Amino acid sequence: MTRHDRTTRHHIALIPGDGIGAEVLPPARQVLDAVGARHGIGFSYASYDWSCERYLREGAMMPDDGLDQLRDKDAILLGAVGYPGVPDHVSLWGLLIPIRRGFRQYVNLRPIRVFEGVESPLRAAAAGDVDFVVVRENVEGEYSEIGGRLNRGNPEEMAVQEAVFTRAGVTRVLDFAFELAARRGGTLTSATKSNGIVHTMPFWDELVAERAAAHPRVSWDQEHIDALAAKFVLDPARFDVVVASNLFGDILSDLAAAVAGSIGIAPAANLNPERAFPSMFEPVHGSAPDIAGRGIANPLGAIWSAAMMLDHLGHPEAAKDVTDAIAALLAKTDVRTADLGGGATTAEFTGTLLELL
Repeated sequence: MTRHDRTTRHHIALIPGDGIGAEVLPPARQVLDAVGARHGIGFSYASYDWSCERYLREGAMMPDDGLDQLRDKDAILLGAVGYPGVPDHVSLWGLLIPIRRGFRQYVNLRPIRVFEGVESPLRAAAAGDVDFVVVRENVEGEYSEIGGRLNRGNPEEMAVQEAVFTRAGVTRVLDFAFELAARRGGTLTSATKSNGIVHTMPFWDELVAERAAAHPRVSWDQEHIDALAAKFVLDPARFDVVVASNLFGDILSDLAAAVAGSIGIAPAANLNPERAFPSMFEPVHGSAPDIAGRGIANPLGAIWSAAMMLDHLGHPEAAKDVTDAIAALLAKTDVRTADLGGGATTAEFTGTLLELL
């Protein structure tokens, strides 16, 4: 049997998007190809120019049949979305939200880790001590489409936004979080605000208690979101798996990335756990238009996202090779991009990581 015969192949959709998105996806692809060659994993890629630039040119972030073009791919790797001149709600609801909801990517997974060699702004956040995951409900909750504006421009103008929490939607993300906690440290924290939000959050709390009974190996507690945000700062090492609604998870995961030392290294996965549809992987850092085109963007967020994609596709050893190389680069070299206090270019940083692989 030849090496080619042993190769597992995956077809990956690449959506560079805006700003530094087009600069961080090529390094992620280089890393995928390098680690894939070692592990007998082959990749083919289809690239899509769906972006704010496309919106300004054609009036839509992606074509009407965009989801159909992605449907047969094994996974989606996204760079970043958003650029001056296009309102954020237009770019988000024109691309990311339709993909997340159309492909039932109801789990947003964001690992948080303080690496040796990256100084956290918090004295209490030591390398090796802070290693947890935020599990965010990704398709309903506070980010619903229900609501509207009335009497625009008049003194009595008003806006109504409805939060939507369904038993099915909350239960499935809670089960994912509890099962993840059972494989990790065995503890789970639920973010709530049931002392102030009178309907949806008590409902969330009831379902957490209900699902906890089905996962007796996991110890759990719940924290009001304001207190939880404070504890992320005061004692981040105490957490293992944190599960939260769409809005709370969004805020907490960005806060946690800052605790880890740089939002530039933070990854995210938008998962369809049943694998009925492709999942999407993206760095958290955004399009960073202030540094776009200068060749200094940190590619680690995209590379770590690619590692999460490898793990989702069934290649945990290859994924670990990538995260081990990231850890080695940060711990054993002084190669840093500007956001980490260094002067390395994106290409130089990527080259060093590839050598470590």
